[in-house]
Amino acid sequence: MSPLVTGKIHVLPDEVSCRIAAGEVVERPASVVKELIDNSLDAGASLITVEIEEGGRRLIRVTDDGIGMNPDNAQLACQRFATSKLQAEDDLFSLSTLGFRGEALPSIASVSRLSLRTVLSGSPVGTVIHSDGGESWDTQDFAGASGTQVEISDLFFNTPARKKFLKTISTEFSRISYSVQQAATINPQIHFRLLHHNQKILDYPAVATLQDRLVQMYGPTFLDRFLPLSQATGPLKITGFTVSPHHAKTSRTPQEIFANGRPIKNTTISHAIHEGYRSFLPKGKHPQFILCIQIDPKTLDINVHPTKREVRFSHPEIVHSGVFHAIKDTFATTPSFTTSPPYQEQKDSSSPSHTPTAKPTVQSLAVAPAATTSFSPEIRTNSANHLSLFAQEPPSKYMVSKQEFHVIALGQIHQTYLLGHINQDLYIIDQHTAHERVLFERLVRAWNKKDVQQQGLLIPEPIELLPHQAALIEEWLPILSQVGLEIERFGQTSYVVRTVPAILGAVTAAPLVLELVEELSEWKSTDALERLIRPILASMACQSAVQAGRSMTLPEISTLLHDWAQENFLMTCPHGRRVAIRHSVEELNTLFARASENQSSI
Repeated sequence: MSPLVTGKIHVLPDEVSCRIAAGEVVERPASVVKELIDNSLDAGASLITVEIEEGGRRLIRVTDDGIGMNPDNAQLACQRFATSKLQAEDDLFSLSTLGFRGEALPSIASVSRLSLRTVLSGSPVGTVIHSDGGESWDTQDFAGASGTQVEISDLFFNTPARKKFLKTISTEFSRISYSVQQAATINPQIHFRLLHHNQKILDYPAVATLQDRLVQMYGPTFLDRFLPLSQATGPLKITGFTVSPHHAKTSRTPQEIFANGRPIKNTTISHAIHEGYRSFLPKGKHPQFILCIQIDPKTLDINVHPTKREVRFSHPEIVHSGVFHAIKDTFATTPSFTTSPPYQEQKDSSSPSHTPTAKPTVQSLAVAPAATTSFSPEIRTNSANHLSLFAQEPPSKYMVSKQEFHVIALGQIHQTYLLGHINQDLYIIDQHTAHERVLFERLVRAWNKKDVQQQGLLIPEPIELLPHQAALIEEWLPILSQVGLEIERFGQTSYVVRTVPAILGAVTAAPLVLELVEELSEWKSTDALERLIRPILASMACQSAVQAGRSMTLPEISTLLHDWAQENFLMTCPHGRRVAIRHSVEELNTLFARASENQSSI
């Protein structure tokens, strides 16, 4: 019989229970770095240095100049459930610290080789503690400067099942870099350094304010693109910066939420942010923000998840309302947003009689010359009296379809949906997903033929990445080159784009690459090239396709309908969104209670 049926219940050995705890907290090298940085912050450090080798697989070393520990406390810190932060059960529900060494260190030690060096401030002698897999602890004395250094080597050496789930060195280091950046963001008064293979990747000296830190990270133009926000409602205080809708991009970086100094994820806050942006954010763009929330620790439950990433509020409605008004009020008090939000259509000086309407309308645009078969900038600029300010993406050129279809372009609804008669059927088509599908199919065919034509940029387009993004993209440069994107390193975190796939037309390269970088972090490795190339092509097609809110002429609509039909009327985009709704003549007859389509005279 199964041992689950016949076996007796017993208590697990300490080394096994520690490894189970490690599995909950230590997901990857970045998890170790985060735990160790939290301990350094709680120790009052003013300088934190993180040294990494092989993306954290071989070595993680975190050194701080904090208060340190005496020999007795150092040994206790290596035991489970030992802490200086908690005295009673009630303390669990009002935590104001980030972590405690007595939980992180034994869990980490159980899946690595750990060395702890610590000197209590003012003490001439420090303590060195070694552990090999958490099964033995060796203690010695040494002389050194006050502070603590924790060195982790051979992570997951004794748990190969966990080790095989690690991603590439570049991906793991990218996550480490991001963890350090988050800690540096919310702690501007502390100097942070990050090194990989002894090469300095990140260096943020201590500054006075969050604004100064963000300028360090994102450059001086940050203040031109982001607006400060501040909101206080009872015990809730919200501060930070949010992107001006005029400068919103397709990129989601940065999107940072901190609660009581801790980086978090919370659906209530995310929903409130998007609701606050709803009336101002251009279509196809994403909010960008750095949000700092201060709240009574007793109303914040940080023990929902072992990594303390997910949190729960006892009064989520108060938090939602506070965040919503913090975002919305920031825009409402800015004159440029109260007079003409960027999502609304603007009057053309050449058409003073034109009055925008908020209701969806079917527009039959002026017909351009019949010979026009591509989305050219000239058509886009001159064929309509107005364009939405958020529809500034460059158009993508089309190839002429070989197979002919009977297509009648009928018009456009709300500058988003197209009406067309193809052969015998009526179609309502999402212009973005249809164009995206066409571009994707063409890119796939070109890739399969190893014939992705490149289009050189007259002026190479510069891109400035964050350290964790730069670490990630290095691994993917050869693959991106194979799909027509030639990207060259031009500094520590600076790159230039020299070519783009010709099939995308006059695409703006920087947003395309930034979106790709964000999605690359979700893909496992570069090993299965054929499997991974399709998501890359899908992202390129999505970023290059005509966006919702862009006016289209009847010739443009006709060309798009022809091209979509040429791709066999595919009904979903590469990401699974619907492309079109089809109504046959039979369905229309049924809807209008006609016995047959021949009774048109009735």
